[in-house]
Amino acid sequence: MPAPAPWETFPHDADVGVRGRGATREEAFANAAMAMTSIITEPSNVERHDSIEISCECPDEELLLVEFLNSVIFQMAVRHLLFSKFLVTIDGNKLHAILVGEPVSVKRHQPAVEVKGATLTELAVEKGADGWVAQCVVDV
Repeated sequence: MPAPAPWETFPHDADVGVRGRGATREEAFANAAMAMTSIITEPSNVERHDSIEISCECPDEELLLVEFLNSVIFQMAVRHLLFSKFLVTIDGNKLHAILVGEPVSVKRHQPAVEVKGATLTELAVEKGADGWVAQCVVDV
């Protein structure tokens, strides 16, 4: 049986779940962010011209995932950027990430929806036999 995809979305009422998988917690967080990008546009259509850095800190890894995704959403909104690469490092309760992407082009990216925020719904960050999974539901 083939390995599961590194990221995916899943239906949840009127919202959408995002799930990232990886060999490390950092990879799972990065792939959850990639799943979030896929809600808006096809990630392979987002070129990697611009990069910005973000940092966040939370008392546990589940809340850190929500804070990270909300920080990505904030940067997309205020800078009018889409991201297709996420370089994440986590040290204890602190996360640092480099987000790489480009300005939104309505014609080229054809954004489907606007992601408004990551929620605590179906929130999980877990290490299993096949690696890490990081997921939650995002409000669209």
